[in-house]
Amino acid sequence: MYKVFVNNTPIILSTKKSIEGYRTVHIKEVDFPRIIRDVLANEAAGNEAKYHFFHKTEDKLIEHLYAKLPVVMAGGGKVYNEKKEILFIHRNGKWDLPKGKAEKKEDMETTAIREVEEETGVTGLEITKFLYKSYHVFKRNGEFRLKVTYWFEMKTEYNGKLVPQKNEGIMKVKWKDKKKAIKALKDSYANIRLLFSHDYLS
Repeated sequence: MYKVFVNNTPIILSTKKSIEGYRTVHIKEVDFPRIIRDVLANEAAGNEAKYHFFHKTEDKLIEHLYAKLPVVMAGGGKVYNEKKEILFIHRNGKWDLPKGKAEKKEDMETTAIREVEEETGVTGLEITKFLYKSYHVFKRNGEFRLKVTYWFEMKTEYNGKLVPQKNEGIMKVKWKDKKKAIKALKDSYANIRLLFSHDYLS
């Protein structure tokens, strides 16, 4: 099962023929821009539009998803320092984790490390494991696009100055301990909260 986020509303993708409470559409028949507009209109009205995209084969599910909208590949990091604090950025009025678009012929690990460095000023990054692949819809130049972000857990011994990349709209960069991270995640995005375990958030 996969979740594609439109703002904070998830669209479910699965090989199940139906999910209770969700409107199921075979992914071949999906008019994604129309559904996105419906999700956004419902969200603006305080409601949740529950959509489920179905295909019997998981590989075909993702293949058809990628054919529905222009795809942007990105990499990001959940970065820990020696104090086990996590690196957050503040952009567009929300707390987020550093991430960004892959450059041509760049692998996802390289993208993730480069973007964390550029957005925060933190260096000496080491990837410890792959975490998760997130999907979310955004709008650029009047066109809906699908961002696929590969998230990696990282560690660093860096204790120098944090430098927000202001030309990318980042106003603050902060190391946050567990208490402050939980507070920040309440003012973040649903797909970012998925990178934290239920035990961490409770």
